[in-house]
This record gives sequence, structure tokens and C-alpha cells, in this order.
Amino acid sequence: MITNMKHIKKELTDKNIKPTYQRLCILEYLHDNLVHPTVDMIYNKLVDRIPTMSKTTVYNTLKIFSENNIVNEITITGTETRYDTNCKSHQHFLCKKCKKIYDINITYQDSEIINKDIFGHKVQEIHGYFKGICKQCLENDKIKD
Repeated sequence: MITNMKHIKKELTDKNIKPTYQRLCILEYLHDNLVHPTVDMIYNKLVDRIPTMSKTTVYNTLKIFSENNIVNEITITGTETRYDTNCKSHQHFLCKKCKKIYDINITYQDSEIINKDIFGHKVQEIHGYFKGICKQCLENDKIKD
């Protein structure tokens, strides 16, 4: 854990972000829990460890992280924002049953969409998501049948 905290502290200082204890804990949580958590999920997991922390602190910290390309904000459901430490271009799959979000990697580099429909523009980001039932939920349904 100490080694992990050293890496997290370096990640923040490399972006000129003051590595406060709360910021370190939030980023550690994000790295250790690749579930694309919400502010509430992060707050509820850390409030026992940091009783003085508020939801506002979590919101403000995530805003700083987002502005410095440490996390990406994802809104798939239209009702909640989730946070992802994978800042490389990728897509997401939302299970409509268990509500988990999975990373999916689709390469668009040679895509006809970019070459044909967006010709002449410089694409800097591509956002995409899929919705359905994840294989874990499908397996669980087979077991129940």
C-alpha cells in the first residue's frame, strides 16, 4: 500500500496537483476499484476512513482530476456521472441488470466512419457505449433456470 501511495502521489505531483490525504485516498480508490464509481460510491467507501470528508470534497477532487486528464467522466445512463481512470480512448458496456460498467476496446483508426464521414476533421475523442446483459448475469440466469 505504501508503494502504491508513492505512485499515486507522484501521479498527482507530476500534474502539479497538491497531494492532500483526501486526494490520495480518492485516487487510490479509483485505481483499486475499476468499477467506474459514482461520487456517492466513492464517498460511501471512504467516509469511514476519512470522517471529515464531504461529498463536495469528492466532487471538487474529481473535477480537478478530470481537468488534468487523470480521470474521464462518463455518463451512460443519463442520470449519473461515473469516473474512469482509463483515459485512453475506449468504449463501455453497461449491464442493464447488474448496472456494472465494463471497458471495451474498439479500434477506430482505420474505420470507414472516420475516413468517410469525418474526413478533414481532426478527431480527438470518440465516446461510445453499449447496453445489454453482461455474461455474468446471463450465466446467473442459466443457473436459476
